[in-house]
Amino acid sequence: MQLFSEMRNRVDLMTGMLLVAITCLVIFHEWHIAAWMAPAKPVLVLLLVATLAAQVRVSRKAFVAVALGLTVALACSAPGWRVVTLDGLRSAAFIAAFFTALSTLRNVAQTSAAVQAAGGFLSGQRPGRRYAALTVGGQGFALLLNYGAIQLLGALALANAETEPDAEVRGHRIRRMLLAIQRAFVSTLPWSPLSFAMAISVSVVPGTSWAQAMVPGLVSSALLAGIGWGLDTAFKPRLSVTPRRQEPEGSWALMLPLLALLGVLVISVISLSAITDVRIVGLVVVIVPVIALVWMLIQHWTQAPVRSVARRFGDYVTKELPGYREELTLLMMAGYIGTVGSALLGPLMQRAGLDLAVFPPWLLLVSFVWLIPLAGQLGMNPILAVTLLAPLIPGAESLGVTPTAIVVALTSGWALSGASSPFTATTLLIGSFGGISALRVGWAWNGVYTMLCGIMLSLWVVIYAFAL
Repeated sequence: MQLFSEMRNRVDLMTGMLLVAITCLVIFHEWHIAAWMAPAKPVLVLLLVATLAAQVRVSRKAFVAVALGLTVALACSAPGWRVVTLDGLRSAAFIAAFFTALSTLRNVAQTSAAVQAAGGFLSGQRPGRRYAALTVGGQGFALLLNYGAIQLLGALALANAETEPDAEVRGHRIRRMLLAIQRAFVSTLPWSPLSFAMAISVSVVPGTSWAQAMVPGLVSSALLAGIGWGLDTAFKPRLSVTPRRQEPEGSWALMLPLLALLGVLVISVISLSAITDVRIVGLVVVIVPVIALVWMLIQHWTQAPVRSVARRFGDYVTKELPGYREELTLLMMAGYIGTVGSALLGPLMQRAGLDLAVFPPWLLLVSFVWLIPLAGQLGMNPILAVTLLAPLIPGAESLGVTPTAIVVALTSGWALSGASSPFTATTLLIGSFGGISALRVGWAWNGVYTMLCGIMLSLWVVIYAFAL
């Protein structure tokens, strides 16, 4: 038993160190330094995938098997398969580095008393304004914690609901709060520089950047959040009893530390973007860990800060990061499979005489809004769907639109997939908190919401592409 524990600790240490090393290499690439180290990146990715594949459950091993099968098929059919394979490994490396960087902020935010107090204040709002408060405030939490926002706010929502003695009121309260939290999260995807939706989309569509996509992404976000609030307001449950009304503890001043942190993050990204030629995603993988480190020092300022931070960083590398093995395997393989699969699918479409350029440009853009969530119903991760579709899209110039318009369509579809797919982390987490299946969350709880948002986002995509 002790030998097994020691081996597991060594494997976890190796996993954490590989992730840190890959993150550093991605930073070097994005910041155009130490180019001589670039050949090490695909080697480390292969080593990491092999290490992860030996530990994850069968469903995740299947993704690795599919990746191997597609690689063999590509090698047998395309002379330039090595270039495509390296592109796929670079995509997997970027996803691993982005995930590792964002996790540093989630790690430190989860132990912040200010974050806990702010979350408790939002979940404790009166029914008339609770949904709106969780929707607006939840966006801030989503930026800092990513999926951790759903875990934190979901736990606080359940704790708040448990104070309600009436089962009928408690059930409706849980459903409405969980939906507000989920929809707040998905509404950040079209514009947040820390979302995979934005990071992946701007990386696969040439000629785009976060700065260009942020404003139209905010409009998409407003539609997603506003429709959710409108549905909650229009279809309030009719209760047989009058729920107790109580004011939350604290005031909106509890949100100030959160706003300050978000301000530092956004200002840092915008400022460095203006004075460097580094992509936004390259800035994020540096800025976020730096902010997390400073925040961690502040948290431990009275407790031997250097020693405490060093110990906590060690735990993060050797315990927390390896604990994400299932998520990392899925995300990395989704990026790789999408890249390699697209290289196989392109020639097949040509031989079948299927040319996307013959479709009306507006129809092609709108199709992305619907195809990505539709693929999500079949178990296809949005990363896989976007990396598979993007290389097949005709050039923006040939469509008569800006590259940003394509990004707006892709991120809109990504958000809808996050709300409706029973296989995404958002619906799985909400389902676990609500005690129901992810399928019910996606189809019953969010079915009407997804359809309405899909219609409005389709209109917005067309308006932005051809009228603005």
